[in-house]
Amino acid sequence: MYVDGFNLYFGSLKGRPYKWLNLEKMCSLLLPRFELGRIRYFTALVKERPDNLHAPVRQQAYLRALGTLPTVEVHLGSFLTKPTRMMLANPPSSGPRTVEVIKTEEKGSDVNLATYLLVDAFRDDADAFAVVSNDSDLTEPIRIVRHELGKVVGLLNPQPVPSQRLLTCRPTFAKQIRSGVLRASQFPESVTGGGGSVIRKPTGW
Repeated sequence: MYVDGFNLYFGSLKGRPYKWLNLEKMCSLLLPRFELGRIRYFTALVKERPDNLHAPVRQQAYLRALGTLPTVEVHLGSFLTKPTRMMLANPPSSGPRTVEVIKTEEKGSDVNLATYLLVDAFRDDADAFAVVSNDSDLTEPIRIVRHELGKVVGLLNPQPVPSQRLLTCRPTFAKQIRSGVLRASQFPESVTGGGGSVIRKPTGW
């Protein structure tokens, strides 16, 4: 299983009470006919922002909770935040036509996901491969694994509307990640980590 962390977050978790998500449980509910071998989770470390001061602390708690799951491997890209001047969508007839905003960009996760998917498939690492994402940039690597290497490849879409371009890779199967599965896949309020440490669900989650 290959999980695009930010695509999952913005598609299914942001603004909803499902962020404390046990990926092993979610995968077992979505794919009950398969034995889960490994989950590769791709994300980047978020930075503190004026409008979200505690985001890094909440993310670290979640990554520590994921670390208690034996099948999960976390792969980190980078997260860039910088001021950028952008054009206003509806500029006034007089006055400035641009505004300076804080732009955040996640770098590396889609490339890392595609790389591991291809390498694992070339190594014949599993009988089936499933990707949690709706990112059309993954169309070609999924197509290669499915049709050049002849592997079983599934798409698990976290977004409300599936990418039609991504579906052109013709996966073996495609499923929508629905609220019921997310609700049933939550960690308990507190999780026991290494050395008996207690990891608690962040406030507001």
